[in-house]
Amino acid sequence: MDWITLLRSLQSDFIRRLSSGCLLHCQREGDYSELTIISGERLRKLRDFCWQMAEKYKRNHQVRDVFINNLKGKLGEEVVKERLADFITEIDYEKRYGGDGNMDFTLTSHPSIGVEVKSRHGTIDKVRWSVSSDEVEKNAVVVCILIQEEVNEAQTEYHLFFAGFLPTQMIKLKTGRISFGIQQLLYGGGLRYYLEQLQLSTINYTPPKISQFTPPKQQKLSSIISSNIQIVKPLLPNINSINYPDIKQGQELFKQGNYEAAIDVFNRLLNNQKNNTELYYQRGLARYETGDYEGAIADYTQVIQINPHHAQAYKKSGLTRYKLGDYEGAIADYTQAIRINPDDSAAYINRGYTRSCIGDKQGAIEDYTQAVKINPHHQQGEHNQPEVDILLQEIEVNADDADTYKHRGNTRCDLGDYQGAIADYTQAIQINPQDADAYYNRGNIHYDLGDYENAIADYTQVINIYPQDADAYYSRGNSRYQLGDKQGSREDFQKSTDIYRQQGKLKEHKNARQRILDLEIEASLDILNF
Repeated sequence: MDWITLLRSLQSDFIRRLSSGCLLHCQREGDYSELTIISGERLRKLRDFCWQMAEKYKRNHQVRDVFINNLKGKLGEEVVKERLADFITEIDYEKRYGGDGNMDFTLTSHPSIGVEVKSRHGTIDKVRWSVSSDEVEKNAVVVCILIQEEVNEAQTEYHLFFAGFLPTQMIKLKTGRISFGIQQLLYGGGLRYYLEQLQLSTINYTPPKISQFTPPKQQKLSSIISSNIQIVKPLLPNINSINYPDIKQGQELFKQGNYEAAIDVFNRLLNNQKNNTELYYQRGLARYETGDYEGAIADYTQVIQINPHHAQAYKKSGLTRYKLGDYEGAIADYTQAIRINPDDSAAYINRGYTRSCIGDKQGAIEDYTQAVKINPHHQQGEHNQPEVDILLQEIEVNADDADTYKHRGNTRCDLGDYQGAIADYTQAIQINPQDADAYYNRGNIHYDLGDYENAIADYTQVINIYPQDADAYYSRGNSRYQLGDKQGSREDFQKSTDIYRQQGKLKEHKNARQRILDLEIEASLDILNF
């Protein structure tokens, strides 16, 4: 058994124990631990550092966003520092304007060997980490940390799990970004050994060739835990007892959630029907549900080779590539589906969302707009097709994540589904009452709908959470103006003017100042008319 297979086996056991909470917890510095708890004075120092970073970059970014993003990163780095201790040296942020240069640590004895740390909050089955081509090029390994609690200013304790690591030689990426889930990582207990082997190489580090390093296929959690095999198998129908399987039997097993059994049926049928596109398509659906995304793509590709006009196969392939982080490939698949069926609004929405993931906001807006033109029902939030929106699918199985509700609210707002967006923002607020962005976004919709009282209430909540949020003061000033409260409006505009000036936001400062001047002119005219 090679060491990679061993670490993958240990990773499967770790995932099982992570679900049950039975984890290795060692507090001694330098020793490996699956769980690290950060609180008290240690957390206070991290928070102080992150507030300093937020102040440093406040001219270019929202202060709270900089704080939270920095805290996520520092929590993960703290875990790695405690586990590897003097074996690594931290990059000095203060010496690098704008960040750490895509490298968080170097080996103390070999500074040319970089270690990148990625921290994420989410559920085991949905959390994904991503790296860029630059990070892959500059580092020997990527270490992934899973944060149990949502990161915010009020959290007093964090439970951090050493989710695993990946040697960058396993990541075939020349441009762009790629993402991966916890099943694709190697067990974290092998990280130090791997780095020690790198130390044995020359100072001019050349990563070893690892021919067996191919990205592992994602598998359904229950199917990769060997200790559960004897429990799982008796629950599945005895496929070998079916003398004459047909596609309906496979489809029925699929509906029951017995995906492995369904795949077995489709495999047997394909032995004699190698050009049956429906069998490949159905097996692709089942493989997708087990987490075998690469196998699913292979099946959808086979469908397309036999029938180049199978739009649904392109759409499913696009969804699967998205799950693998292959956004460009997903966009290409959705584009082919649209060429085959230009009236498929779901394909436009999926492509639009994927475009937004790579920063193509204009392309995303164009796709959303076209989707609404084709199917105006999207404006009422009626998503009748199961794959109409990748984001909606994720939220259905991750209902305790405020960020996903907020993100879906943004999408619904883009589509004109304002009531649906309000519902999503409200749900996000119920999960996290300190989510100022959700209040602000909901307030904007209330304002656009002419509900100025509720808009004021939402903007006020933002101000209660972040008293220095100039945008909230400015927006509340507009709402108060609409209700005829010119004095309150003027006070809010004045407050936003002061904060914008302090933050160096000259354009916003000018706009707020102009609103004050407009109010003064109106007041003068009112006196003359009187």
